[in-house]
Amino acid sequence: MTPLQTLTEQARALASGPIAGPEEAEVARQLQICNACRYCEGFCAVFPAMTRRLEFPPADVHYLANLCHNCGACLHACQYAPPHEFAVNLPRAMARVRARTYADYAWPRPLGALFARNGLALSLALALAMSLLLAAALVRTGSLTAVPAGGDFYAVFPHGWMVGLFAPTFGFALLALGVGLWRFWRDQAPVREDEDRLAATREAGRDAIALTYLDGGHGEGYHNEDDRWTHARRHAHHLTVAGFALCFAATSVATLYHYLGGWVAPYDLPSLPKVLGVVGGVGLLLGPAALAVLRVRRDPEHGAREQRSMDLGFAALLWLSGATGLALWLARGHAGQTLWLAIHLGCVLALFVTLPYSKFAHGPYRVAALLKYAIERRQPDRLRLGGE
Repeated sequence: MTPLQTLTEQARALASGPIAGPEEAEVARQLQICNACRYCEGFCAVFPAMTRRLEFPPADVHYLANLCHNCGACLHACQYAPPHEFAVNLPRAMARVRARTYADYAWPRPLGALFARNGLALSLALALAMSLLLAAALVRTGSLTAVPAGGDFYAVFPHGWMVGLFAPTFGFALLALGVGLWRFWRDQAPVREDEDRLAATREAGRDAIALTYLDGGHGEGYHNEDDRWTHARRHAHHLTVAGFALCFAATSVATLYHYLGGWVAPYDLPSLPKVLGVVGGVGLLLGPAALAVLRVRRDPEHGAREQRSMDLGFAALLWLSGATGLALWLARGHAGQTLWLAIHLGCVLALFVTLPYSKFAHGPYRVAALLKYAIERRQPDRLRLGGE
């Protein structure tokens, strides 16, 4: 038996658990090689976390996979990368495990598996179906072609009706995300010791917001379609997050205006909800489009084909939500406003429904992995203590 076959058999023996599979076994095999080499130890958080372990059961494999930001630096630096017989390609192997994380920890699990396989098609189909349903409701009431006085949205869809539709949908999304994250953390939670958990939480939050580990370990960026360094994904990611946050803030401020101030929508410039919504909408036009282009151009060696549909589906819904929101604003007071309202609400509904099963889920899981890493860094390294 060759050394490679021996490592593979050992990895398969270790990757035996409730969610173990060939993806976990392959990552465990490669991590055993990396743990012996340690050339990439300073590249990102994955490798220092790896050195605290001699074995890699499924829970640890999922933790390390979600700690990985897929910068690709280790692949281009690895002396055991293909065509070497060890065939170490950690970014791609980790990406396949992350796809399993999103599906296996999803609640309900069948929805996670369904979306993992057909993310783009399901996203577009849901947006179209919900837009058509809302448009059909307007046709039935004879208001599809009407132009409401002052562009009043609530003359088309009453405020209580919209709250009754969107609040339960968003509440279900938060519940499903919470259940999945709780399951993940239950398997990952570090042993409690006397470390400063508040400091660890601050560190994890800072690293998540700054995308600290997308810099290749030296601040020059990550690899995308070749071995050149770039910060493009970091910039596109920040633009997308800012756009989403500003749109959410616009809705939140408008809710406060409505219930606390008695100011009823729609609002005009330069009101705060409108400013936040317009700027956020532009961010959702630019950021997701850039992420989608980068994803299509990415070298297949850097990531898993299994995640491509999920990535593009989430980017498509974000882009559609931003684009239709801006179109609705421009159509206000003109023929076609109610149609654009139905299309926009349908896209936003589809976005909410799919949040727990789309690429959005990677955010909570990654923050949880970063938190575990920040906690572990403050604990004694049992392997080094044993070695002393």
